[in-house]
Parts: sequence; C-alpha cells; structure tokens
Amino acid sequence: MTATTVCLVFFSTSAIQAQKTDLKKVKIIAHRGASFHAPENTIASAKLGWQQKADAVEIDIHLSADKKIMVMHDAGTKRTTGKDYKIATTTSDTLRKLDAGSWKAAEFKGEKVPFLSEILELIPKKQKLVIEIKSNKELVPLLKDQIEKSGKKKQCIIISFDFDALVDVKNVMPDIPAYYLSSKVTPQIFEELLTRLRENKIDGLNLNFTTISPEVAALCKKNNIPLLAWTVDDPVVAKKLIAMGVTAITTNKPKEMREALK
Repeated sequence: MTATTVCLVFFSTSAIQAQKTDLKKVKIIAHRGASFHAPENTIASAKLGWQQKADAVEIDIHLSADKKIMVMHDAGTKRTTGKDYKIATTTSDTLRKLDAGSWKAAEFKGEKVPFLSEILELIPKKQKLVIEIKSNKELVPLLKDQIEKSGKKKQCIIISFDFDALVDVKNVMPDIPAYYLSSKVTPQIFEELLTRLRENKIDGLNLNFTTISPEVAALCKKNNIPLLAWTVDDPVVAKKLIAMGVTAITTNKPKEMREALK
C-alpha cells in the first residue's frame, strides 16, 4: 500500500510531519469502546465511543469453538462475565448467554458478548473500527468474509501483536491498513523491524506509550512510518507523545481526551 492510500483511509505519513503543533488533527481511538464509562468490548461501549466523537473504536476478537468471531479482550470470559469459559473451546450459543455488562454497572446488565458482525453494522459513516486480532491467524479468512459482507471495508483497520496474522491480512485484504502492535520496539531493533514492515506492506506501528522514546519517534518520522500510541488517559502525556510525532492516541476516555486536545 502506498503512502497516498494510507492517507485516504486513516493515518497519513504527512500527519507525522504536521502533528507536532496541531493537536486537533490527532486521531482519537476509543479503547475497547468508551471503556471508562461502559463495559469494554460491548455494543454499549462501542456506541458510546462513537457518540463521544472518537475517530475510531477499537475492539478485540477471538474465534469460538463453532468458528464465530466474538468480541472480547481476554481469551476467557471470567473477568468480564463472572463465568469461566475459554472462548476457543466454547460455542457462541453459550457465550451469548453470558452477562458482559453487570460487572461495570447495574445499568449495563444483560449486555451480551458481541459478534463482530454486530459491531461492523454499527460503524457510523464518518468513523472507523480498529479490529485487534487476539487469537491465532486461523480467523483471517473469516474476518475477510465478514468485513466484505458488511460493506464497511473502507472503515476498517486491523492491528495485532501477531506479525504473521498481519501478513495474512495484507495478503487477502491489501487495501485495509494494518498496524503492528508492540511494547518492545527500541532504536536498536528498529532497522530490522522496518525491513519486515516494508517487505510485508504493514502500514505502521502501534506502540505501548510507555515505550515510545524520542529516538523511536524520530526514526518513525524519518522513515515515514505512522506511529500510534496505546493506552493513554492522561492528556499531558498525550500532548508529549504528539509533540514527538504520534499520529493517533488510543484512550479509555475519548470524550475527555478530545476535550483536552482542543
């Protein structure tokens, strides 16, 4: 994918050069939806993230035992439903009976573990969905099928810690931006990583904000690699990252972050 294409779909390399002073142009990504105010990775959280003017909502996906793409961060359901199931060995019918909202607040009682297809249907016209592949790359062909059926292909972005999964994504969906997640990028390994990114047409980096140094940010800027940061709730920290060249901030508090960056 060319830099021009990336500019059209979401985070442009030109934004890296401009971000230093214009805070309003920084993209805001709602982490697992507006997860500070609503139960993460639910329809309620996704809707609220978009309502709070996030440029994109980020969700996590796993594959169930019956090959359905489910929206949840953890490999198991215990933390957010109180019931202990492994998604990979549990059918979607069982997962859908769980209450994924009560742990957050009584008002969210009855929130289901969503299917990816449900979240895709909800993407507003001018906003986007960032999909993190949490389970193995076996789900990539199914992911491609669901994205294409949704008619929302131009509004989707894929991220993952699994580099091989991103390679598969770019092989079957070359027009969809894909960003490599990491908390281990240092100046010492950057050149090797840059080669891998370019060889496989991976569009950029999405790094743990605590690991983004001025040196790494400068290397990204020098090589026209869009740099995203996760997960930042402190506007002071966000502004420092933006000054270094970060083009998008993933946050649990999209409304508060948007207000702070005005």
